[in-house]
Amino acid sequence: MNAPRVVVQTADFDLGAELAALRAGDAGVGAVASFIGTVRDRNDGLGVSSMELEHYPGMAERAIEAMIDEAQRRFDIRGARVIHRVGLLQPQDQIMMVAVTSAHRGQAFQACEFLMDYLKTQAPFWKKEQTPDGARWVDARSSDDAAIARWGIVAGNAVPEAP
Repeated sequence: MNAPRVVVQTADFDLGAELAALRAGDAGVGAVASFIGTVRDRNDGLGVSSMELEHYPGMAERAIEAMIDEAQRRFDIRGARVIHRVGLLQPQDQIMMVAVTSAHRGQAFQACEFLMDYLKTQAPFWKKEQTPDGARWVDARSSDDAAIARWGIVAGNAVPEAP
């Protein structure tokens, strides 16, 4: 039984087990690239005691599935898996994982980076941080919009920065 390509969950995940499952039974895999996002204890100069992640159920999974389909069109990859957590998380907790398999490292690295850039700008997730100044929603960054633009995708999600 194949694991789903996209999972949104509250529970933590085991990177080693996820990578083993992704490449299981595929002798053509010559490269595995992965990225793990974690909760930092600081953001924009303020301490962060926790982060709460919300998503639009169903829509988030479909959006990520479409991202993987696009990565498969653009790159020579054999498989991909994205896990994104929701709910209340603490500093050092794992937030999400993107993993890609390919015959060659270059395609695996590119596809993993493409999926991360796409995920940061296009997936319907919202983050709220608890700071010493109270709760605050995390805005999209212009650097994330610039990162996805190099793939020919215009995001336009970032809040304009103050002069």
